[in-house]
Amino acid sequence: MSSDQEKVDVLVCGSGSAGLCAAVWLARFGINYKVLERRDGPLKIGQADGVQTRTVEIFDSFGIGEDMLKEAYHVLELAFWAQNIEGGNKDNIKRTRYAPDKETEISHQPHVILNQARLNELMIGQLGPQPPIQYSTKVKGVQVDESADITDLSSYPVRVDAVTADGIAKTYRAKYVLGCDGAHSIIRKSLGFKMVGDSTDAVWGVMDIYPRTNFPDIRKKTAINSSVGNLLIIPREGDAMVRFYIELPAGTKASSVTLEDLQNHARLIFRPYEMDFADTFWWSAYAIGQRRADYFHKNHRVFLTGDACHTHSPKAGQGMNVSLQDGHNIGWKLGMILKGLGKPKPLLESYVIEREKTATELIEFDRGFTKLFNSKYREEHGVSQDQFAEMFVQAGRYTAGQAIQYDASGVVEVGERDKEVVRNVTVGMRFPTAQVVRFCDAKAMQLVKGLPADGQWYLVVFAGDFPEEEENKARLEKVSQALDNIVKRFTPAGAYSDSVIDCVLVISGDRKKVEQEQIPEFFTPVTGKWQQKCLFKVYADDESYNTGHGHAYEAYGIDPAKGALVIVRPDHYVAKVSALDDNLEQSTQQFFEGFLLPLA
Repeated sequence: MSSDQEKVDVLVCGSGSAGLCAAVWLARFGINYKVLERRDGPLKIGQADGVQTRTVEIFDSFGIGEDMLKEAYHVLELAFWAQNIEGGNKDNIKRTRYAPDKETEISHQPHVILNQARLNELMIGQLGPQPPIQYSTKVKGVQVDESADITDLSSYPVRVDAVTADGIAKTYRAKYVLGCDGAHSIIRKSLGFKMVGDSTDAVWGVMDIYPRTNFPDIRKKTAINSSVGNLLIIPREGDAMVRFYIELPAGTKASSVTLEDLQNHARLIFRPYEMDFADTFWWSAYAIGQRRADYFHKNHRVFLTGDACHTHSPKAGQGMNVSLQDGHNIGWKLGMILKGLGKPKPLLESYVIEREKTATELIEFDRGFTKLFNSKYREEHGVSQDQFAEMFVQAGRYTAGQAIQYDASGVVEVGERDKEVVRNVTVGMRFPTAQVVRFCDAKAMQLVKGLPADGQWYLVVFAGDFPEEEENKARLEKVSQALDNIVKRFTPAGAYSDSVIDCVLVISGDRKKVEQEQIPEFFTPVTGKWQQKCLFKVYADDESYNTGHGHAYEAYGIDPAKGALVIVRPDHYVAKVSALDDNLEQSTQQFFEGFLLPLA
């Protein structure tokens, strides 16, 4: 058995949602990385399918949202069905209510359904013409040289042993390793970390089927509480396939469930409607458990992501989404560090702070959400059908992925007076969006579209009414000078001025009264291949020609007379907000000095 050794900056073990999302960032930063995957090729059939609004936002920031939305099933309405107790036959079901799938204000993006294999394919498409994914490679174990300092970027302190399908042993030396290798993670086991939590005796079946039925809500997301158990319908993309999640009777063993059991049980739940199965694409049965890894990292050199560090039930549609967001969180941080732009300690520690908390909250949420679906639990606790429907709808904000709030860390600075500056923006949560009008060409668009995920930080300056108010004009000059000093301090020599910290200006009022030369040059930097003045960083909160007024200042809760600065991270979470006052330059510089390396 021959063996050879390879050096790589980041070794990603596993090409699931977390691993691929991290890889998209690493590719954008131009980092030397490699993905090891035990399968012999890309995922063909994904078990996950629910794409929450936050994930759609992430794909859109990467420039691949439109392809996803074109192909996906859009979830717009929830239908609730329950036992027909008043009707005299409690074995039959009847519809109890409809509800919208998401609150409009949560996100401008929809909640959609698309197979995980296709989502992975879209991300792989971002990794260049020859994605560095090595298939048919099994990871055998990982070792970390614990003497390596967290700030030492010249050493390769992590060793990973792997073997290819034809038995060739390989050894990799890496600066960082991401364990994205699923619930049975070899990386986690090799580090000696344990999954802590419990499994319930509840067993559920899942099947992707082509139904023949007279049930009227087969193309809606539907929750059914029947006399023999619960069923959740998730319509699939392509207009023909549907997924059923089916609660199986108490005492069922997952290993002994057959496809026929699932089909027969589904028929009982749908009474009095007919339910036939033209074909079954995929099916499985599983016991529900909620577990979390006791540690998420080893020496800030090996990091666990996704199912390798948290597992739970699939009914809330969280698994793929939360895993993908783990990769999204660590990817840009490693990119900044390995590019020589960011300090390892605050950036890497923030991954652990942020994603451990997210995993803990997810498991608590899932525990409650799973109980809600348990017929026995609802009976014992007197949860009525109406209460079930209400609780299901209320859970929507969390399941949309929009309830995540990161605590203070090296990359999140929470201030006591934040809400006085920006009422409707929360530091540590994702930056909300609103419609604005682009100044250079009058195009109405969502503000986040002007913040593409290319790895830079964003300083979003809300300058207020301009230039009608002389005071505001003078203030903006002062603000742009202060921010220009900061941007120059952290931009490497020879790099574009907007490559590390990018600036976006949002003015309020009538844009037609503003001339281009009145806008400080700081917001129109000369950049890009052609060395042109960039005009795409200035927006107005104004009436558009075709889509009305976005009322962005109102949406964000910003007083146009005072304005505000919102600092947005590369992953679109809000890092800090500031008043446009004399303290702006000092407090902003201090914040960036905490985790960026002064280069200029």
